[in-house]
Amino acid sequence: MEETKQSLIASLPAAPRKPKSKVEKFARKTFKGTTHLSNLLPTGSVMSFQIMCPVLTHQGQCPTITSRWLTCFLVFVCAISCFIFSFTDSIRDPNGKIRYGIATWTGLCVIDGSITLTDEEKAKYKLQILDFVHAIMSMLVFFAISMFDQNVTRCLFPVPSEETKEVLTSLPFIIGVFCGGFFLAFPTRRHGIGSPLTKE
Repeated sequence: MEETKQSLIASLPAAPRKPKSKVEKFARKTFKGTTHLSNLLPTGSVMSFQIMCPVLTHQGQCPTITSRWLTCFLVFVCAISCFIFSFTDSIRDPNGKIRYGIATWTGLCVIDGSITLTDEEKAKYKLQILDFVHAIMSMLVFFAISMFDQNVTRCLFPVPSEETKEVLTSLPFIIGVFCGGFFLAFPTRRHGIGSPLTKE
């Protein structure tokens, strides 16, 4: 009975698709491009920064020079991790498990070595110049996020001048708009550590 139902359903003609208007096409492209922005910053780096920053800065007070140096070190380490994670990618093995690897000039090198990729599969994940551009922009966006953080700005600039205030207000916004626009125009196809992997 079930097989008959399935065959009848499969034999039904497909409903004609309604052509999409220009507004619908534009909205679809915009939302699709916006989803790629989640790959710009590894979530682990940002989460580590948000957890550790209030502790190291003493809620922005930074009573000692050591706390200031530790804050700078935290920002630097998290920015470097954003750069490095931009070169990671993931693949599903035959069992459906996600395996992470590092993109190289020859292809994807799986970190745990649990699966061996064919030359054709490796070639899909080759390192490209655009990966370096994305890595640099990932660092810039992270620096913009850290400049928006009140704990960091109060720690590193306890008594900012008017020029410093203007830079701290406008520069992160400019970086965000520029990098976001570039990333929408040239999205990454990598799903590295800290980025979601689609079912495709």
